[in-house]
Order: sequence, then structure tokens, then C-alpha cells
Amino acid sequence: MTVTALDPRTALVVIDLQAGIVGAPTQPYSGPEVVARTARLADAFRDRGLPVILVRVSFAADGADALSGRTEAAGRTGTPPEGWDRIVGELAGHAGDITVTKRNWGAFHGTGLDVQLRRRGVTQIVLTGIATSIGVESTARAAYEHGYHVTLATDAMSDLSTEAHDNSVERIFPRLGERGSTAEILELLAKTHD
Repeated sequence: MTVTALDPRTALVVIDLQAGIVGAPTQPYSGPEVVARTARLADAFRDRGLPVILVRVSFAADGADALSGRTEAAGRTGTPPEGWDRIVGELAGHAGDITVTKRNWGAFHGTGLDVQLRRRGVTQIVLTGIATSIGVESTARAAYEHGYHVTLATDAMSDLSTEAHDNSVERIFPRLGERGSTAEILELLAKTHD
């Protein structure tokens, strides 16, 4: 698991690190661990003038724009608590960051993410967030299909179970891009962007 290259125009894309998600129990890393590692990456990207995209999931209070369709898994019920969709404080409040709101698992479908990346000449994304097998994997798949180089910061993401996380990291992600730890990505970023 070693990332080999970061393009000159690489963006950090952060998936669903928001109040109502990071507090949920996750494995193999806790929400605060994922946030701390992502914040280190975000600071390093900002220091080098590289884009940081904060993706959040949100729905209208009446749920009219929530995903629908028959599934075997129990869906979202009730009204989410006030502020559940706010980006966590450790990542929020940076003037140059871009916030994208999604209504789906992945960050590309039905959002302006692709346009935001292309306008900035981005050719590669580094992904972090929660949940590995849901929002992160869906976004990684779409990024690959859109022609981006994809790097996955595997210790800056987590899931509802270790098994789900490991399945994405070990079986799916090698087909979509390169994997690396936060430390490996930061080291490569320092070598190639300083």
C-alpha cells in the first residue's frame, strides 16, 4: 500500500465529516481519529494552495429529496437533529475551501463536484471520510469513471464495521487507484509540492 505520485493539481476530497456522522461508532478508526488525520491533510493541502473540497450529505427537512427505492436495509426515518449536517469544526471555516452538498452516497452524482475540480485543473483526488464502503467508495468509483487519478488515505477513513472497511480497502480500492496512509501521503506531498 504505497501511493506513488501526486499530480501538480491534486485536490483533497473529504466525505461526510459532519456532526451527525463522526459521532457514530466506526471501525477500525474512531470518528475523531479520522477527523484528526483529515485535518492534517487539509492543512498540508491548504499550505500548498491545493484545493480542499468538503462534501456533506443533507436532505430537506421533509425528506422529499432523500434517496428512495426498495432496499433490504432499513432506511432513514424521522427528522435528523438540528445541525447534523454541519461540517465538523476541525475542518470548517477556511475561506478557500469548497463545500459540496450531496443527496446520494457518492459526491459526483447530482452535485457540482466535477465542475469544481475541472475548473481548477484538478487531475487527481485524495479521498478521506466516513463511511469507507458507502460514501468514500461510491465517490472513488465515480472519480475513476470520470478519469481522475484516485488516492485513498486508508487511515483517514472508517466504516460501520471493520469487515466493510477492509473489503473496500483490500478488494475494491486497488482497482480504482492507489492506497496510502496519511503519513505516506503527507511525505509525498512534501516531496512533490514544496
